[in-house]
Amino acid sequence: MAKKNIVVVGAGFAGVYATKKLAKHFKKNPDVEITLIDRHSYFTYMTELHEVATERVEPEHIQYDLQRLFSRRKNVRLVTDTVKNIDKDKQTVITENGSYQYDQLLISLGGESNDFGTPGVKEFGYELWSFEQAMALRAHLAEIIRRGAAELDPAKRKAMLTLTVCGSGFTGSELIGELIEYRDVLARDNKLDPNEITLQLVEAAPTIINMLNRTQAGKAEKYMTKHGVDIMTNSMITEVCEDHVNLKGQDPIQTYTLIWTAGVRANSVVKNFGIETNPRGGRLMANEFMQAKDCDNIFLAGDSTSYQEPGQPRPVPQIVQGAEETAATAVQGIIKNIDNTDKEIKPFHGAYQASVDSIGSKYAVAQVLDNWNVSGFIAVMLKHAINWLYYVQIFSGYYLFQYFMHEFFRTRNRRNVFRGWTSRMGNVLWSVPLRFFYGAMWLWDCWTKVQGSESWFTDKLRLPFSWIQVAATSGASEAATKATSGASEAASSAAKATKGVFSLSYMYGKDPLMVFEKSPHWFEAVTKVFIPNMQMALFFQKFMTCVEIIIALCIFFGLFSWLANAITIGLVVVFCLSGMFYWVNIWMVFVALALMNGSGRTFGLDYWVVPWMQKHFGHWWYGNVSSHYDAVKTR
Repeated sequence: MAKKNIVVVGAGFAGVYATKKLAKHFKKNPDVEITLIDRHSYFTYMTELHEVATERVEPEHIQYDLQRLFSRRKNVRLVTDTVKNIDKDKQTVITENGSYQYDQLLISLGGESNDFGTPGVKEFGYELWSFEQAMALRAHLAEIIRRGAAELDPAKRKAMLTLTVCGSGFTGSELIGELIEYRDVLARDNKLDPNEITLQLVEAAPTIINMLNRTQAGKAEKYMTKHGVDIMTNSMITEVCEDHVNLKGQDPIQTYTLIWTAGVRANSVVKNFGIETNPRGGRLMANEFMQAKDCDNIFLAGDSTSYQEPGQPRPVPQIVQGAEETAATAVQGIIKNIDNTDKEIKPFHGAYQASVDSIGSKYAVAQVLDNWNVSGFIAVMLKHAINWLYYVQIFSGYYLFQYFMHEFFRTRNRRNVFRGWTSRMGNVLWSVPLRFFYGAMWLWDCWTKVQGSESWFTDKLRLPFSWIQVAATSGASEAATKATSGASEAASSAAKATKGVFSLSYMYGKDPLMVFEKSPHWFEAVTKVFIPNMQMALFFQKFMTCVEIIIALCIFFGLFSWLANAITIGLVVVFCLSGMFYWVNIWMVFVALALMNGSGRTFGLDYWVVPWMQKHFGHWWYGNVSSHYDAVKTR
């Protein structure tokens, strides 16, 4: 049998999905080879570009190496090259550096930003439809805010600190959501008041986020407005200049940052392919089986594909679900042609289970099955679940794991759905179970001291202070008798401790060894000064029990965890010198040291308390910082 060549052009959502499905189907057929061609050696997770542009995640979060995606697929050949044309007669894909024969061809080149010919967008605006554009925007945002913070001219300063997004679709609204959070980071890093940074969302239509129903779009709009976004509807941008943007029939916007997200069109190279395109957006026209018209062996998928289902007002939307579903239909056709079967292929039918618009890392709005409206935490988790599903569909456990790490554990500045609780960048997440255990251990120890016959709140002495003796007389009170009994018991316990065996862990059948069998002379002399008699000793044992309870609660609930654990180290030292501590429990010192490293700021009260104290006490002691100071005004 002659070898069959399947060529997939474009390693986007549709291309990777289709290649994975084809590779799995033909893995036992040595006569079928699949060639995946893309200008990059990696797959860009396009829907997360806004997260990279605003430094929520690092660039590697959206770069998935193709070799890692297909390393186990021996029937897949990867080619890094730029496609220039297609020769349909010779069934050849022509690239900058070669050509590739095909028997079956899938074109999934994706899209690019569409500026509709608006003057100045290419020269002075920023777009967000590729990894390179996201990185350019990231660099610009950091640079322009830095320059704006140092600018002394009020008008120019305001223009530099104004960030304007054109287009309120999913890309534009999600970018604005990220800028809401990023504004605080930029302000902190450049010694600005966050209110000095102006965020604007400009939309030519009367309403925003028109892919969602008005209820959900209204929730998103309310969230944006609440967080200081200036939403400008019925505002058409007619020209973009270096320091301002002109609007149709309105005053110009003074800004050095115009981010254009108002439209998308097919990759411009597809016009060279000799395949019919639609007039709006230049997308390749497909039939109901995702075949190019008059080409039975050329299939189309992704954002570069246009197919309008009967009864639908517009073509397949340029979203991830649309890319996956067009690719799934195309894969069925390719398999049928290669296997030469009579199996009937189901025509394309779009079934978009959910549309989710995330407004930053902590809030989202969603429509589920056109019937349910979801917002807030549940909608954010739904967005993550949709992303997880894609990794499952392309059989990539490695990048599913990486997604979890980047979105939940490697975020900075509390920018994840759990508001930083799970972040390893600023908190010590994995010490939380240890903190709970350590705090619970102290609480349990305290519990035995506050109730029952062994309570430390009675008039029975529990401390092993040998110099406190109470004479047994006929007129002695019951309390004194109990105290004498307690002293005798303590002395007896100390005697038993001398028989202990040294070990740093409990040895079954052996008595543990005390650190000190009795207090050193110098420590005993110091203690006598503070605890000279029975009354003070009884007060001290009650007071220390209360202190231990407070310390235990602070550790368990993560309040002042650095100080609380430091005090426990001091208590352990005191217990050792008092002849009340065993070597097998010396681990408590090292646990306390580990928990001093910010453990209370993850699932603890220090998450709120420490930043509040840093802000208010820092401002009280050091004053407020500014991006520049006026020597005349500050004299």
